[in-house]
Amino acid sequence: MTMKNLINGQGRRWLALAVVCMGQLMMVLDGTIVNVALPSMQRDLGFSQANLAWVLDSYLIAFGSFLLLAGRLGDLLGRRRMFLSGVVLFTLASVACGLAGDQVALIAARFVQGLGGAVASAAVLALLVTDFPEPSERAIAMSVYTFILAGGGSLGLLAGGVVTQAVDWHWIFFINVPIGLVTFALGSALINETERLGLGHGVDVTGAVLVTVALMLGVYAIVKAADYGWTSAHTLAFGGAAVALLAVFVVVEARLSNPMFPLRILRVGGLVGSSVVRGFVGTGMYSTFLLGVLYLQHVHGYGALETGLAFLPLTLLIGLFSLGLTARLMSRFGATRVVLAGLAALAAALVLLSRLPTHTSYFPTIALPFALLGLGAGLSFLPLTTIAMADVPIADAGLASGILNASQQISIAIGTAALASLAAQHTKALAGQGQDHLQALTGGFHLGWAIGAGAVGVGALIALLSLLPKRRLAALVTVRDRDSVEFEQETA
Repeated sequence: MTMKNLINGQGRRWLALAVVCMGQLMMVLDGTIVNVALPSMQRDLGFSQANLAWVLDSYLIAFGSFLLLAGRLGDLLGRRRMFLSGVVLFTLASVACGLAGDQVALIAARFVQGLGGAVASAAVLALLVTDFPEPSERAIAMSVYTFILAGGGSLGLLAGGVVTQAVDWHWIFFINVPIGLVTFALGSALINETERLGLGHGVDVTGAVLVTVALMLGVYAIVKAADYGWTSAHTLAFGGAAVALLAVFVVVEARLSNPMFPLRILRVGGLVGSSVVRGFVGTGMYSTFLLGVLYLQHVHGYGALETGLAFLPLTLLIGLFSLGLTARLMSRFGATRVVLAGLAALAAALVLLSRLPTHTSYFPTIALPFALLGLGAGLSFLPLTTIAMADVPIADAGLASGILNASQQISIAIGTAALASLAAQHTKALAGQGQDHLQALTGGFHLGWAIGAGAVGVGALIALLSLLPKRRLAALVTVRDRDSVEFEQETA
């Protein structure tokens, strides 16, 4: 088959999948690649510890705030258009980050980077659902997508370590430029535009402003709660304002004929249940990246490159299961059972991390829980995503993608801020009780990982209650004729 025939035929969709995932990987990598380079940024630009946090927070606030709006705009204006626009914005902002010579320029560029990431990411899952309606093909496409989401974070730690040590921190942003240019060029040629509803179907400016401002205030309250305290007037005021605006948003949307956020989408049980479960999993698992980096660097003295290499078992296991193994397990045992097995592995990994001794070797004590994290992520992310999008109408796929991404991003922000804060407080308390510095640090990390294990456990319980009964009930339904449906007893 010639390249021309491949591009013009069925192979075009698979090439487009590769392009879309390349763009998604660029944004996922950026979520963790910056963590490794923070000390270098602090030295070069003179950041205080409080201001340094804004390098991460500005990105998180923009990314989490615009996901719902970006997803709905994809439904209205076209998902290809939104994806390519997001890639362009993200790439230009990356150039600005790399050229930043002062704190304000870097923080502002990171905010724009988060906006571009939200615009592009909200369209990715919707593009996959639209291009791959057949279940077996969609399973393959989702496998690739979930590998990018779950494995990209640890790859970012490795890439950040390599680039920071080999060159300097500016290049962690400049490497996005050729990736962004190639993604835009190939995406323009290969990605087909989806059916779009058009602006006349739902230009809801009030709803868009309300939900975006509400999410921005909410994410801001979360990411700064560690600085001000979770029960401080600052956190409660911004958090309360976010909740109040969300309540007004729901009332407004319920009264409009063409709302930005059709409330009917909340009746898609798989989407809601999976989003909640992914939220708890994000709280437990993704906080491991932050706590794991700090543990390896401050307790064991690892450098940036060594830290990235330490996460390789996690990445490799996710990659192994994303090659089709998880899809085959789903076909044999059902999506929910595979989810539960994955969540059990994630919880076990976090429990093992919460029991790590202060002085230990990497093999097998640290490597084993990292490998279990990879196993758990490899088993759980694909079925959760598949269940979430299975019953979503194609017309609302962009909004559903935004909901799924927003639930995870906000939960990651909550988990990272809360667990890091609690770990630091516990470390301080242990030091006050007379423990030496390394023991107190390790004890703080232990608490963070134990809470993370509890969050994953809650997610598993919700999956058991909200996802499994529905799937089992569906298996017991027999359609007798066009007008009647009878429920039969399950046979052995």
